[in-house]
Amino acid sequence: MFESFSIIFTIAALFNYINYKWLKLPTTIGLMILSLILIIPITLSETIFPEFYRFFCDIIVNADFKTLLFNGILSFLLFAGALHVNLAALTKEKKSIFLFATLGVLISTFLVGGLTFFGAQLFSLELPFLHALLFGALISPTDPIAVMAILKKANIAESLGIKIEGESLFNDGIGVVVFSGILLIATATGEHSSTEIGTEIGMLFLEEAVGGLVYGLLIGFLGLKCIQSLKDNPQLAVMITLATVMGGTAGAFMLHTSAPLAMVVAGLFIGNKIHVNENENPVQKAISSFWEILDDVFNGILFVLIGLAIHLLNFSTGYILLGLLAILIVLFARFISVFLPYSLLKHEEKKPIKTIAILTWGGLRGGISIALALSLSKALSGDLILHITYVIVLFSIIVQGLSIGSFVKKLYK
Repeated sequence: MFESFSIIFTIAALFNYINYKWLKLPTTIGLMILSLILIIPITLSETIFPEFYRFFCDIIVNADFKTLLFNGILSFLLFAGALHVNLAALTKEKKSIFLFATLGVLISTFLVGGLTFFGAQLFSLELPFLHALLFGALISPTDPIAVMAILKKANIAESLGIKIEGESLFNDGIGVVVFSGILLIATATGEHSSTEIGTEIGMLFLEEAVGGLVYGLLIGFLGLKCIQSLKDNPQLAVMITLATVMGGTAGAFMLHTSAPLAMVVAGLFIGNKIHVNENENPVQKAISSFWEILDDVFNGILFVLIGLAIHLLNFSTGYILLGLLAILIVLFARFISVFLPYSLLKHEEKKPIKTIAILTWGGLRGGISIALALSLSKALSGDLILHITYVIVLFSIIVQGLSIGSFVKKLYK
């Protein structure tokens, strides 16, 4: 696994350099496009240089995307993202963020699941309703990584940026909990009554969601106390933040709580208590710089791996057609899942539909959706779900990601 990780990291660094020097695209989008371009010579090498092709396939397989993301990269990315979020600004938008990350995810899950279930029948593809709901749950969490830099350049209102960033930080964890609950129902045998299943789902929510939030607050508090006593040792303070993420993630797995939610809470708590964005003392500067670099490194690896792994899939006509239909379904469900919660709130803006439109088109899908799809077995329609998930993620990152900047500017002309 180390060899695979090292090669992918090297490719990510090289692509980052090419993008910075020549393409000038948002980093994650540039990495994704370059990875897809690299797929062409790799695929052509299958007949000419079969050993090289098999070697490259082994690299992608051995990297173990699902394990790499859930057991490592995701915790680092969420902590790094939360570390730099202004908690005061986040608190002002707490109602909308809470509704988007909870009610919005549930609405999207059932809308996407139900419509995709009927869509699969149009193309004579077998997709049981519960499996379609699993797809709805895994595709509903949004990913802010690729879009936030573009939105900042478009000079969007701070409140809108906080809504997008805050929602996506929390809905990853909520989406995983919803996915796990539906998976529990889908895999339950006839020996379990509906009451027993309902109790298990309730306990799952308490352990994962509530437990994750409380656990994140605890490790964030302990990490903060250590950091505050290290004003003259920024290197050790950085090490403490690393231990908070790595040890905290390992502890979350042992306690069966949500590591993503715990990392978001810990990052928010530490970042705002030490005012990491101010960079007025050595500890603030060291922690801020280190996590910005680490964020770029892991994002690069993640998006290169997403792009390169596509050559392992065998797309059929039915899969592609359902995937294209699912793009429209997901966008429609995203609009409804934003519009309904947003209509429950009071707003200062004269035309809230513009905000809803940006939240809809700016709701990109990324690595967590693919990782959850990879966790599904063939018995749970994992092959079909993975293919249509890939179609949506590629469209989301490349088409939506590249157009969101101009989309925002046209709306605010």
